[in-house]
Amino acid sequence: MYICICKAVSDKRLQQAVNVGDVVSLRDLTRELGVGTGCGKCIPAARQALGEALSARNCGAIAVEVDSAASRNLQTLGVCPG
Repeated sequence: MYICICKAVSDKRLQQAVNVGDVVSLRDLTRELGVGTGCGKCIPAARQALGEALSARNCGAIAVEVDSAASRNLQTLGVCPG
């Protein structure tokens, strides 16, 4: 799905930028991918997608550090989606 039509930025491209570590904020997203520099209508969707991508990245890092039972507890608490 496209997040920013003006700059042709998809949710997958945004996720890649987050996973590489280039993007950790909306400002980074604008600088690296140009999101929000056209019409600006994508900012709310970009902010939401960025939050989800950062959460997924952080939960992945947590899963490496903890055992499967702890990972299930984080999912149950809603901290990390399953």
